[in-house]
Amino acid sequence: MRRVITLAVLGLVLASCAGTPQLEKTAGTEKRIVGYLFEGDSLVNPNLLHLGMVTDLLYAFANIKGDTIVEGFRNDTKNFRLLNEAKRKYPNLKILISVGGWEWSGGFSDMCLTSKTRAKFIRSAVSFIQKHDLDGIDIDWEYPGLPGAGNPYRPEDKRNFTSLLAGLRMSLDNLGIKTGKHYLITIAAGAFGDYLKHTDMAEDAKYLDFINLMTYDMSVPGGDSLAGNNAPLFTNPRDPHPNSDDKAVEDFEAAGVPPSKLVLGVPFYGHAWHVDSTAFNGLYEPGRPTVSPINATYGNLVGKYINKNGYERYWDSTSCVPYLFNRADSVFISYDDPQSLRNKCEYIKARGLGGVMFWSFSADYRSTLLRTLYEELK
Repeated sequence: MRRVITLAVLGLVLASCAGTPQLEKTAGTEKRIVGYLFEGDSLVNPNLLHLGMVTDLLYAFANIKGDTIVEGFRNDTKNFRLLNEAKRKYPNLKILISVGGWEWSGGFSDMCLTSKTRAKFIRSAVSFIQKHDLDGIDIDWEYPGLPGAGNPYRPEDKRNFTSLLAGLRMSLDNLGIKTGKHYLITIAAGAFGDYLKHTDMAEDAKYLDFINLMTYDMSVPGGDSLAGNNAPLFTNPRDPHPNSDDKAVEDFEAAGVPPSKLVLGVPFYGHAWHVDSTAFNGLYEPGRPTVSPINATYGNLVGKYINKNGYERYWDSTSCVPYLFNRADSVFISYDDPQSLRNKCEYIKARGLGGVMFWSFSADYRSTLLRTLYEELK
């Protein structure tokens, strides 16, 4: 019966995507709004982050060296202090350290290889959390059992990843007994089938508070041959890959993950393509990276591109996302905006998901998209 009800509600979400009235807002379980903060070597200005609109801030990134977690950037210690000072105003905010990322996932496979090396990392993670007064850790291993950015990987990564999470859970629970608080463990998960084949998500979920689905970069210039949607809510039949938010959620639920532990990722940025055809306004036409790079963060798109300088906004009513097309220059840009995020929030509520995650704060400097998430989910 629940599945029938869910399908009926999803039908209303699809109708909303096509432009008919949206679902009425209903009270429900508290949803998470999770934001990645990537400042590099810069100092954080907490006043610009609108921290009252997020439940969890994931500070990116720490690195792995010698099987231990280490600060990734010059001002990390100062930034943690600044964020903790700001947290006094927002006592419910959780601050986690995110370890790894695309470029810094190279140390995971070696670190996880033996119980000894895993234990060394876990001890360092507990110390890191205590040192910086954090609320938990986010493991951003891209990707267990897969090469990712040319990183070392092994078949054993699957079971070793689970062992790492189990060990972290035990150690942080023991720390929590001493401090009287619950420490969060989360992961950033690849939203595609091969990721699920190389992980044991049903078992991993037992040790995790929630899973951040990286449901974006589903069509990337240079990596794909057609100019597709960056983060489609539903699969467009013209997409040669059956990628979408809905497909990822279906796959993770089928793999044994409770929907309440799934947090849907949304991008605060887009991708720009040069296309070879103006048919369908460039959507799913052959394409490649633009000759001159385009800053496709949402803040920059609003300032320079959306219905400006020859770019017109279009709507993919099947995938429920917008895109821009400059017919004169044959440039196609896929992105998310308040309309698409409202539909994704309706989907999150309809499916009973745990909430939403975004990358990243700096791409939406006016907090337009973040405010949309907050208004829809809070």
